[in-house]
Amino acid sequence: MSDQPESRRAAVSRGSRARVVLWTVLAVVLLLILAVAWVGVRGVLAKGHLERAVSDVSTLRSQLTDADTSAAQQTAKHLEDEASAARSLTGDPVWGAAQYVPFFGTNLRAVREVAVVVDDVADGAVSPVAGVVGGLGVDSFAPKDGKVDLDPLVTAQPAVAQAAETLTRADRDAQVIDTSGTLSPVTSAVNQLRNAVQSASKQADTANRVVQLAPAMLARDGERNYVLLFQNNAELRAGGGIPGAVALLKVQDGSIKLENQAAGASFGPYEQPVLPLEADTTSLYGDITGRYMQDVNLTPRFDVSAQLAREMWKQKFGQEVDGVLAMDPVTLSYMLRATGPVQLATGDTLTADNAVQLLLSDVYTKYSDPAVQDAFFASAASAVFDKVSSGGFDAKQFISALTKGTDEGRLRLWSATKDEQQRLDGTALAGELPTASRETRQFGVYLNDGTGSKMDYYLDKTVSVGSSVCRQDGRPTSVVEVTLKNIAPADAATSLPRYVTGGGDFGTEPGKIKTLVAVYAPENAIYLGSTRDGKQVGVQTATDGGHPVTQLQTLLAPGESTTFRVAYLGDAEFANAGVEAISTPGVKQGKVEPLQFECKDPVPAG
Repeated sequence: MSDQPESRRAAVSRGSRARVVLWTVLAVVLLLILAVAWVGVRGVLAKGHLERAVSDVSTLRSQLTDADTSAAQQTAKHLEDEASAARSLTGDPVWGAAQYVPFFGTNLRAVREVAVVVDDVADGAVSPVAGVVGGLGVDSFAPKDGKVDLDPLVTAQPAVAQAAETLTRADRDAQVIDTSGTLSPVTSAVNQLRNAVQSASKQADTANRVVQLAPAMLARDGERNYVLLFQNNAELRAGGGIPGAVALLKVQDGSIKLENQAAGASFGPYEQPVLPLEADTTSLYGDITGRYMQDVNLTPRFDVSAQLAREMWKQKFGQEVDGVLAMDPVTLSYMLRATGPVQLATGDTLTADNAVQLLLSDVYTKYSDPAVQDAFFASAASAVFDKVSSGGFDAKQFISALTKGTDEGRLRLWSATKDEQQRLDGTALAGELPTASRETRQFGVYLNDGTGSKMDYYLDKTVSVGSSVCRQDGRPTSVVEVTLKNIAPADAATSLPRYVTGGGDFGTEPGKIKTLVAVYAPENAIYLGSTRDGKQVGVQTATDGGHPVTQLQTLLAPGESTTFRVAYLGDAEFANAGVEAISTPGVKQGKVEPLQFECKDPVPAG
């Protein structure tokens, strides 16, 4: 009996401890419920802010496209507020702790990182640019009183540079967000963010280069002179077309004038190349690359072509220019969409619709004298530049024309100033050899005329490229396919002017088209084999700047076509990269097609 009170006290004590434990557990559960509710509510609110921020981005793009700078600035401020709110909602200690909860934590961490990236972009890119966008409307690039006002570009330089740097960092941060254990909606949102930021980063990088380069290259504080190569696509060169006409672009404080025009044929031939040529260039294209102005772009390396053209201009006129610009009649036709028709001294009216045919075909029927043909080209370029210089064009259409010409490889620019050229490097304007990265491996398809005529107006080109991992070591096999077709009329030998067919003067029967086709692979690729029309074919294999090159010659009569296929083995580190091809721009520049092939026989021979 004496033990009962002590037992009761022990029982009471145990009951008290149990109640304490129970209340503690209930308190923890309640805290967890509150934490989940807290995170859930803030998550819903953050989701709303992010969705509105995404909507603002779309609106902002449209407003900038329409040059509605006032509305764009308001949208940019709203975007900044929405992004900041989303970041704040996902940045408190409760959310931070919840990020480490199994399964759900991965999703919360990803949402937080998305909010941070969006806020960084809004604050470090959109906001600074919005502050200067009023002076950067497309109309600001249109000359007034014969010159472009460069002050808005100079003012914008710090903001655009900051935006480009921010987007580069945001692109890197977005790429490393861990989605290995996230729910499908979160994974999808992260992927959309990655794509959007990557695209914006590339565009911002281009814009930054333009804003940093333009004032200096348009001679804000002095005078600049550039050689203009007007390339003729009817006689192909790897870098575009034969430089039939050459002129001097004189630039002073934003004003541009076309002066001192000369025929490409009037430069050379020089007894020796005007500058030392690399062995790779001589091996593939011969020393004529450095002896004739019309052959400087036999190589696809525009920096080489430009330096040769600059030196030839110096030797002929005693003037050392600041850079070299190249363009073709197709780009001129794009520009005419912005300027409208122009009248030529010959009485011809040049329009966006007739420029290509008139400059690359009809001119040879109308004017049999090559000197008159060259003067006609120069007249066309001069008329368009005069209209551009006067500001008589649609600025939005003009920028679109330059963009399209650059994207198609028709517009090239090289600067003799080292730091300016470094900014141009890596852009489409630079005209560099194919590049390789973990995202994309490029191949090059370059064509050089071997007919000695203007028959390439009738040369149709189709390029396809594909890649697959066919080996145990993970190295990718890539195949490039090039189809050429002579679409000249069956009676081309007699119906076309002798100047167009070549008249057999260079060993090619009139009406036929002789072409040298060079396929460039990324550096360190290994040549596997090639076929022509399904049969093994002998080719020239060489290197150019570390790039393996496979070259062969084709000869096509009217109506004939041929297909050349070449395979390469790449590095395993680039196995997951996409593939693309860049090529010599002809009269038409078709889209590169995807290519499927069998691993067991990537270049099958019949």
